[in-house]
Amino acid sequence: MKKSELTDPFGDSRLKKGYGQIHDQNDPVMMILRHNDVRKSAHDYKHFSSETIPGRIVVPSEVNIRTTRQIPFELDPPLHGAYRTLIEPWFKRPLEPEYQNKLIAQIATNIEAILQEGTVEVIADFALPLQSRALTLLLNTPHTEAEKWISWGTHVFRSEGEALDGNKATMLYDYIDTEIDRAIEHPSDDMYSFLLDANFEGRKLNREEVKGVMVLTFAGGRDTVINAVTNTIAYLAEHPETLERFREEPEIIGKAVEEFIRYFSPLTQMGRIVTEDTKVCAHAAKADSRISLCWASANRDDQVFENPNDIVIDRKMNPHVGFGFSHHNCLGATHARQILKLLLKVLADKVGSMEILDYSENIEEWGEFKRKVGYNHIKVKCNRR
Repeated sequence: MKKSELTDPFGDSRLKKGYGQIHDQNDPVMMILRHNDVRKSAHDYKHFSSETIPGRIVVPSEVNIRTTRQIPFELDPPLHGAYRTLIEPWFKRPLEPEYQNKLIAQIATNIEAILQEGTVEVIADFALPLQSRALTLLLNTPHTEAEKWISWGTHVFRSEGEALDGNKATMLYDYIDTEIDRAIEHPSDDMYSFLLDANFEGRKLNREEVKGVMVLTFAGGRDTVINAVTNTIAYLAEHPETLERFREEPEIIGKAVEEFIRYFSPLTQMGRIVTEDTKVCAHAAKADSRISLCWASANRDDQVFENPNDIVIDRKMNPHVGFGFSHHNCLGATHARQILKLLLKVLADKVGSMEILDYSENIEEWGEFKRKVGYNHIKVKCNRR
C-alpha cells in the first residue's frame, strides 16, 4: 500500500446496514454512512437540527470548552439563511483576481523556501504556515498576524495527545475578544470591522454574534485545510506523473481539486440532533439523540462513485460531500478550493519531483472504525523542476 493511500474503514457497515454506532465522550452517536442517506439527512433540518447547545453537533463534542454559538454553522433555516446571506459575499472574495494574485504569491514564496531547503516537514513548516498566511487574506488583516496563529498549532481546540483542550480554546476566545475591541475603537477594512458595521435585519450585529462568526472562521478551516494540503503533497510525491499531467493539461486542475477533496475528505463527519423520534436507515433514532453525517463514508459509496477507492484525477461526475451538503455547505469552500487550485498550479510549475522520507499517520478511532485523516508528521524531499 502506498504511503499516501487513505483506505475506507466504513465499507462493510455502509453496505450491510448503512450506519454505525459509536460513542463520543460517553454520548452515543449513530453515524450515517450511505451517500443518499447523508445528503437526505443533511437537507432535513426539521428532523436533524444544527440549532442546539453550542458545540454539541461537532464530533467530538465541544460543549465542555465553548458557549459561543458558531454562526451560521449552529443554526437552522430560516435564521441560518439570513446570516449566510449577510456574510457569504465576504467569503466569495477568493474569486476576485486581486485576491488570487496575492494568494498565489504567498504559495509561490512558501514553495520556493522549501526548494531552497531541499527537505521540509510538511505539516509544521509548510501546510500550517500556508493555511495561516492565506487566512490573513480572508480576514483582510496584517500578514504578520499569521505568525501568532502558526504558534497555536494545527487545531485551535486540540493539543497533541488530547481530544479537546479548554486552555487552547480560551486562548482563541481571548484573541478574538481583543480583536473585536480593536475594531470597535479603530475600524478598518478587515472582517471584524465588516461584521461590526453590517446591517442585519435592521440592526447591527451584537458582540456575541460577531464572535460566533469569527470562531467559526478560525476553527472551521484550519485542520481541514492542513489535512487537504498535506495529503495532496503526499499523493503527488508518490505520483509524479500527476504533476506532469498538470503541466500538460492545466485545465484538469479544477477536477483534480474536487477529486482530492472527495478522496481525502478532510473532515470525517459532522453531527446533528434528532428533534423527534424517527428512523434512519430503518433504525430507530430517539429525540435528542445525536447522529453524524459521515462525509468520508459517503464519498466512498460505490453506488455513486465508480472506483471510489481510487483517485481519478479527471473524474467527470463527482457529487462529493467533502464540503458538506445543502444549506450547510461550507462557507469557506471557495477559499479552500482556491488554495488547493493555486497550490497545484505552483507545484506543477516549480517542482519536478518529491519523495516521502519519513512519516507518522494521524488515525481517528471511532469504535470499530479507524480512519486515517492525514499525518502527525511527514518529511518530504523536494526537487526543483
